[in-house]
Amino acid sequence: MFCALCGEYLEKRRTFGVLLVNIDMISIDGLTVEFGGSALFADVSFVINEKDRIALMGKNGAGKSTLLKILAGVREPSRGKVSAPKDTVVAYLPQHLMTEDGRTVFEETAQAFAHLHAMEAEINEINKELETRTDYDSESYYALIERVSTLSEKFYSIEEINYDADIEKTLLGLGFKRSDFTRDTSEFSGGWRMRIELAKLLLKKPDVLLLDEPTNHLDIESIQWLEDFLIDNGQAVVVISHDRAFVDRITTRTIEVTMGRIYDYKVNYTTYLQLRQERREQQQKAFNEQQKMIAETTEFIERFKGTYSKTLQVQSRVKMLEKLDIVEVDEEDTSALRLKFPPSPRSGNYPVIIEGVGKSYDGNQVFGNANLTIERGDRIAFVGKNGEGKSTLVKCIMKELEHDGTLTVGHNVMIGYFAQNQASLLDENLTVFQTIDDVAKGDIRNKIRDLLGAFMFGGENSTKKVKVLSGGERTRLGMIKLLLEPVNLLILDEPTNHLDLKTKDILKQALMDFDGTLILVSHDRDFLDGLVTKVYEFGNKKVVEHLEGIYEFMQRKKMENLRELERKN
Repeated sequence: MFCALCGEYLEKRRTFGVLLVNIDMISIDGLTVEFGGSALFADVSFVINEKDRIALMGKNGAGKSTLLKILAGVREPSRGKVSAPKDTVVAYLPQHLMTEDGRTVFEETAQAFAHLHAMEAEINEINKELETRTDYDSESYYALIERVSTLSEKFYSIEEINYDADIEKTLLGLGFKRSDFTRDTSEFSGGWRMRIELAKLLLKKPDVLLLDEPTNHLDIESIQWLEDFLIDNGQAVVVISHDRAFVDRITTRTIEVTMGRIYDYKVNYTTYLQLRQERREQQQKAFNEQQKMIAETTEFIERFKGTYSKTLQVQSRVKMLEKLDIVEVDEEDTSALRLKFPPSPRSGNYPVIIEGVGKSYDGNQVFGNANLTIERGDRIAFVGKNGEGKSTLVKCIMKELEHDGTLTVGHNVMIGYFAQNQASLLDENLTVFQTIDDVAKGDIRNKIRDLLGAFMFGGENSTKKVKVLSGGERTRLGMIKLLLEPVNLLILDEPTNHLDLKTKDILKQALMDFDGTLILVSHDRDFLDGLVTKVYEFGNKKVVEHLEGIYEFMQRKKMENLRELERKN
């Protein structure tokens, strides 16, 4: 395969944490992946065209990430092939990836252009050698001339040579501050390191981007920036994301992986769901009509098969049934999580009162003088850029952190807490059943298997070790713990990370039916819409209350940003 950026032929190339595969258009033919004799998906075929923006959808465990890895060349299918021409570049961002330490944020991001540095260094080296050599008629001298001419033509045709401005623009868009540019990457969490990898990938300007859950560690403003980038830059994109608003805005085609098959529509996800439902209803109607006709024809054959005068008609109808193509109805995945929170014991009128609360780390203030009165039954969203204190305030409420000011948890408040890193807190060596059995108390112990079954961990799935579970399955397991005891204040910190859209909808409905007080830390606009009625905005070292839903807040916030931009201009 030929790499357009580096001018080399190669089969696969892993560069700076991102795997590059050189293609112009991906053709997938008869792809099958099997585990232990059973097929994850079978005989899958489709084509990725130039400028396609594809949402790869399906429930957790359907095989989306596996399919993306096969497209990227980091995994082989059981059968089938992925073929492509050799003249463009594809970049793959996996769901879990770590940046190497030892460089600053800016230096690490600049590794996206390392191939240009290497090319420039080789040009300078050859030019120096040519200055000192005098064997002008030798084959080796001519080879050097040809090599430096080819490299120079490629090098000076690339626009990114002055790349500092592009790096700065991309890092700022993904939520970094200028003061972060000189900090070592080791100072940042895994989520921020993923942003560095995403920045490097975007700066390479590949022709096809393969992105696995790129929004999981992004705040709302960074997601909006990424949406605009992907729409405006014209690359082909294949993305796995459980953020419905994100995929609806950026994608123009939906491929759903379900029940071992794919369904491919040239529309965004929401429109696809509508079209598929209409198609399935039409198929069901045609199937019912055909079955009725078959039954009537069969009855005619049985009634008159011994009647001489009807022999030709009977034979004709037998042949018709033999040649009949049976109408197929699309398979539908009916497996679903059954989630309902227990009734909430009544708490006091004010579950949480926060007066003048602030938090600092090593002299750096995260936020200060926060004043919040949370009333019984409130449904609240904590929103804002990462690092502005959302999870910090939650930990203050949970008494996990010391703080300035006064924070009072009200009378008879029973808190159910889902931490952002809930999945990583599970013991990987326990089975699913042991994980719940260790924390269940009282009568609920007799219903553990029923509870696991409701969360799609029935049968053999309950004996799986936690270490083999997907991110979505671990999140579901962590959610079960919230159901073991009745609570009246639910605090959920990024609960939808790794959950598929179907499970998110079920969780959202369960939270709408929850009769206690709710605090949600989330960047998922679609999930928050209709679920919260009050927004606390974290930013500029303060917390501001907005008595409105998330979309009203977002629309007004974006208008404010536009006015600020106009004033700057």
